[in-house]
Amino acid sequence: MTTKDAMIEFRDVHKYYGDYHALRGITATIRPGEFFSLLGPSGCGKTTLLRTIAGFEDISSGAVLVDGRDMAGVPANKRPTNMVFQSYAIFPHLSVEENVGFGLRRDPRSKDEKARAVAEALEMVGLKGYGKRAAHALSGGQRQRVALARALILKPKVLLLDEPLSALDKKMREQMQVELIRLQRQVGITFILVTHDQEEALVMSDRIAVMFEGEIAQLADPETLYRRPNSRKVADFIGTMNFLPARVLEENAGAVEIEAAGFGRIHVDASQVMGGATAEGATVGFRPETLTILYEGSAATDRESMATIEEVVYFGDMTYYDVKIDGTETPVRISMRNVFGRPVLDRGARARVGWSPGALVLFR
Repeated sequence: MTTKDAMIEFRDVHKYYGDYHALRGITATIRPGEFFSLLGPSGCGKTTLLRTIAGFEDISSGAVLVDGRDMAGVPANKRPTNMVFQSYAIFPHLSVEENVGFGLRRDPRSKDEKARAVAEALEMVGLKGYGKRAAHALSGGQRQRVALARALILKPKVLLLDEPLSALDKKMREQMQVELIRLQRQVGITFILVTHDQEEALVMSDRIAVMFEGEIAQLADPETLYRRPNSRKVADFIGTMNFLPARVLEENAGAVEIEAAGFGRIHVDASQVMGGATAEGATVGFRPETLTILYEGSAATDRESMATIEEVVYFGDMTYYDVKIDGTETPVRISMRNVFGRPVLDRGARARVGWSPGALVLFR
């Protein structure tokens, strides 16, 4: 991607707080109209990076460009960005419409034009008719919508979202995820989300940058991150990943032959081989849904192993089994959808487990 194709560009960005190296050579681009997420554990630098775009943090070296313009020396209120904070920052003594229109105080438009802009912003976020309501009388989800309307009414080129859903309960958070996706498509501007919630990032994003200790460990679309994480550390952070020890037996140009505990000898394609082995050596990783329990009468799959069920966790639509595959020491997790007529197995039961070599990732 060239500079002219990027809405945001980071060029070898470093940030120090005294001796603490918070951002370590960040180089990346974010596309126009993209829903982009910065994902990582607390303290990894994702919020600091977001604040360098907004102008709330200066960088120690490198460059941050917005829409092709270097932001060095440009104050926050002069940048084509706006931010929605985790705390919403709603003024409780103002009405909903006064909160939404707060940024238009110095706008040269007439009073009627400003009122129309506020009404349009409220309708955009699903709060039509709420303009006169007191801000302190709103629910958490409604306050979040007010914060979004207030940010979008200024028509920024980039909307920055600093963990905006973390204070909501699970059901409201899932609802707001869908609303944010719809809203981003409707307005067509670049959204950049900071979150530590892997599921939230996978659901909402076009691309995700996974960060650890001030660096981007992997930047990819959600499916690539989930199915082909480039290191064991990324794999362990994104969703649930099972790991079993492995040993490399032979290599050629297009494939690697390995021996994996419980699975035996396997040929894996070169595209399945990643870095990030631990001190203990190579491992194979695989997701819980890529294994399946073969019930009586089930057709054979690509490969099979025998296992003993050690734990059963029933979730209504899904059952999660922790099973110990013969020849292994550590249980692995299998997720099975509870379709009609499929029994839930008991602890201690023996089971055939089906799997495919194509679902494995080798970390070495």
